[in-house]
Amino acid sequence: MTELMTANRSIPRMAQPYQYQRHELAEPDWTRFPGWRTVTSQEWSSAQWQRAHCVKSLKQLHEVLGDLAPAEFYEDLGRDQEQFATMSMLLPPQMLNTMLPRESRWHASAIEHDPVRRYMLPMARDRHPIWPSHPMASRDSLHEHDMWVAEGLTHRYPTKVLAELVPTCPQYCGHCTRMDLVGTSTPTVTKLRLAGKPVDRYDAMLAYLSENPGVRDVVVSGGDVANVPWRQLESFLMRLLELDSIRDVRLATKALMGLPQHWLQTDVLAGIERVAQRARHQGVSLAVHTHVNTVNSLTPLVAKASKALLEAGVRDVRNQGVLLRGVNDSPEALLDLSFGLLDEAMITPYYFYMCDMIPASEHWRVPLSKAQQLQHAIMGYLPGFATARIVCDVPFVGKRWVHQAESYDQVRGISTWTKNYRTSIEATDDEAFTRGYPYYDPIDQLPEAGQNWWTATA
Repeated sequence: MTELMTANRSIPRMAQPYQYQRHELAEPDWTRFPGWRTVTSQEWSSAQWQRAHCVKSLKQLHEVLGDLAPAEFYEDLGRDQEQFATMSMLLPPQMLNTMLPRESRWHASAIEHDPVRRYMLPMARDRHPIWPSHPMASRDSLHEHDMWVAEGLTHRYPTKVLAELVPTCPQYCGHCTRMDLVGTSTPTVTKLRLAGKPVDRYDAMLAYLSENPGVRDVVVSGGDVANVPWRQLESFLMRLLELDSIRDVRLATKALMGLPQHWLQTDVLAGIERVAQRARHQGVSLAVHTHVNTVNSLTPLVAKASKALLEAGVRDVRNQGVLLRGVNDSPEALLDLSFGLLDEAMITPYYFYMCDMIPASEHWRVPLSKAQQLQHAIMGYLPGFATARIVCDVPFVGKRWVHQAESYDQVRGISTWTKNYRTSIEATDDEAFTRGYPYYDPIDQLPEAGQNWWTATA
């Protein structure tokens, strides 16, 4: 045996497809931007300062960046805002600071390939010239509004609901699945509005849950719960915990990454601790779900906020990223992000969703076959509990692991899926379990025969 072990050590080792290496997080220097040259660390750490200095327009963006970016950049952004954008511009300084963090000037090539810029500041040139939207895209692609059982309460899965407490976020992402409701209207999208007062909507949600004890899991979202005044959010959560049927509560907030300063506020952490103690006393799992798409977004402040939430008593902080073309659609990008989350911020990689079929999203979406390849490529590196599942959120079906497609025509890019439960609008649908529900690949990623088919069909 000793001779065999010695012989094995003498065999040259082949390089692995991915080489693991820890990387220390660093907060990019915000004073590299002309508009923030005099901003102090104390100001940067303030949630109030961050919110007050969010970039909401091209004019404000130019005031921050100055001549670091070329004129063509601003012009292209302007065209996108007028012709394609489904979400208005809104970026906290924290998020903008993670774009091109090591560039002294924003040159065209760097701008084109920066992962944070690609999904937070889409440009007209990013959009596909023929297929900016899929013919089967829709504003509420997951039909969440159709499944409202009370205003803002989506009952989609048998034991789980989504509670949309607020229709705003600290930052707006172009790929947002709730672009139909969330944010302010854009030149191309007139947004829906929540009609009821918050107190009335929350009362209706809680009344439904009290009358339906089969629901045990509530995702509290929006929008982003960071935009709900803390007293209001804490009151809702405490009332939610009064229901014996509720066993899981998940708070959804991209602000943990985009505005970590919010979650580091003393009063917010004290409130989290009160809610966590109550949940723990009742045997309820309280978790925070965030949304990080690239390792470039991870900074010491993000890690500090995540660890502070865990220290306050939250059971888990988990990441639900979105698989986006040109942002994270490589094994290296997904693994770098996953290890960064796990090792540096104590955030568990949980899901990577395929980008939903909303309008003007074709340049972000990847085909199912690519998602399947990526799932295979990231297996075996991370611990099993922290190996994110890549899922397709199929309309009327819900989350399905990308290898669960019932059939897949890769030429036309049409996959079909089945399910094992009825949504709240299918109580009398005898075919809900046998019907094949379609999902569509981005057309520009199909072979020529498939593109020609869609050209003739659409």
